[in-house]
Amino acid sequence: MKNGFFLILLFSTLLSRNLAAQEIKSVNFVQEGEVSKLIIETDQDNTLAERFHVSEDKQIILDLKNIKVSPKYLRGIDTSEFPGSAVFVSGYKKPGSANDVRFAIQLRDNVRSILESKGKSIVLNIENRFGVFSQTKLRSSENTSGASDTKTEDIVGLNVPKSNSVEDILENLTLSGPKKYIGKRISINVRDIPIPDLLNMIADTSGFNIIIDQGVTSSPPLTLTLTNVPWDQALDTVMSLSKLVAQKNANILVVKTLAVATKEKEELLVAEKLKQGLEPLVTRVFLINYATLPDIEIIIRDYLTKERGAMQRDERTNSLIVKDTVESIERIKKIIDTLDTQTPQILIESKIVEANESYSKRIGLSRGVSFGYDPVRDTSALVPTGPGFSFSTGPSAFSPTVAGMTIGIYKRLVNLDLNLQLMESESKGRIISTPKVVAQNKKPATITSTEQTSFRVQQVATTAQPALATFQNISAILNLQVTPQVTNDGAISMQIALTKSAFGTRPTPDAPPNITTRNVNTNVLVDNGSTVVIGGLYQTASLETQSGIPFLKDLPLIGWLFKTPYAPDTTKNELIIFLTPRIMNQDEAGLSDRKAENSSSILSKEI
Repeated sequence: MKNGFFLILLFSTLLSRNLAAQEIKSVNFVQEGEVSKLIIETDQDNTLAERFHVSEDKQIILDLKNIKVSPKYLRGIDTSEFPGSAVFVSGYKKPGSANDVRFAIQLRDNVRSILESKGKSIVLNIENRFGVFSQTKLRSSENTSGASDTKTEDIVGLNVPKSNSVEDILENLTLSGPKKYIGKRISINVRDIPIPDLLNMIADTSGFNIIIDQGVTSSPPLTLTLTNVPWDQALDTVMSLSKLVAQKNANILVVKTLAVATKEKEELLVAEKLKQGLEPLVTRVFLINYATLPDIEIIIRDYLTKERGAMQRDERTNSLIVKDTVESIERIKKIIDTLDTQTPQILIESKIVEANESYSKRIGLSRGVSFGYDPVRDTSALVPTGPGFSFSTGPSAFSPTVAGMTIGIYKRLVNLDLNLQLMESESKGRIISTPKVVAQNKKPATITSTEQTSFRVQQVATTAQPALATFQNISAILNLQVTPQVTNDGAISMQIALTKSAFGTRPTPDAPPNITTRNVNTNVLVDNGSTVVIGGLYQTASLETQSGIPFLKDLPLIGWLFKTPYAPDTTKNELIIFLTPRIMNQDEAGLSDRKAENSSSILSKEI
């Protein structure tokens, strides 16, 4: 009996605990990237929560059912310093319900939200700019968190109702643009029927309530034949033919003529203007770090409230003082935060690679064969002066290897002379020049390197002045001029002018050296940190000369005695120019991919 009593007592305690109201343990607001989160921790799982949007007041309302809360968790949270969409979070007891708690989130602009339940946590996700949440994520959140009040559009741009309920279909009808109709199919065949009767007929068939403005009764009647069409398409067709405008309130559709709706819109704009004229003005000082005051002032002036906003600049502190409404101040702050960034600085590194090869060969008699023959001389008393051989090795192509033989007198042979030239020369060289320069965005930068040498100039002697020798300088210049421009996606466009001159060989020791000059002028687009080849030059030259006595130089075997040496010359030159630009302050200048995307999206939405 006692065991049964304890079981009943334990069951009653657990049941009363489950039926008791839950309690809020903490309320936190955090910002993670492009999503702001209101996180509410409770002491139990499965907290009942509902949320809806009030577009007119730019608010999100979050209601928690059957829950207790300490007054310290109902204090307002000022989130205006965050760059997100939420400005202020306020909590309070829901009017008319002692056990419900309501949180109102004031927005800068109407954006979408997703409500999630994670164990003992209720998380309200708010996008900081319209478009952060994908359609797939929104639809999945609707399936898990109940019907969402967020307007959705499918990928191809059609306005699609969120469900086949009357409320969602009517809301879709009030949107502009192409629509997808999903209502129950009906058929209509009427002749000269008044517009109010036709609208009531469609409303009775479809189950929504309708309020028709008095001006609609004066519209001309319609003759209509529609077979098996969705009722929302039939309703949209009737309103389009009669130039009617519809406004939705839950499952009630208010229909007015275009003239009446236009007049009400004008009156609303006048009221908004009057309200704007009564809105208090605030003053904000914006410190400008990188942009110039005159440039930023010209841009901001167009976003001031007409006849109310004022702006001054302080040259000493490089600041702008703006006096305007809170909404205009927030808009101007976003513009300044986007534009007042560091100017991109680009390190431009170039490599100029020059390679040259030369090859020459000398094979044959350098001066042919020369000799004399005396058939009548008495050779018995002559003293022979030969034969003699010589061999020399030169240090360069101008002093080739030579094997020679000479005979002064040998019997009747006189002055025999021949020089056999055997030479093969090969040379290779490579020159790498690496000029680097740092330039600001859209500002030209130049780097120059100069090499000088001199040559001797001999003046002609006159009767008044003796001959004098002077020296004259000549220069070889390496010049790189670049004007970079950083695009919005982080690539770099460059206007390049490159001049490279170099000294060659001297024809004679006193002559000036030959100068070779190469120029490149081009425009290229390069990704940040990538290398591009902006120019290349490959030059080859082959020269082969030979002379001799006609006919005799072509004789086999002995023809080489009657022609100059075989002397081919081959020269190869190659020039390649590499260029690598790098943005040195990409993050500080706001050029990282995510930062550039966020800035462009915020501007397109907020402005």
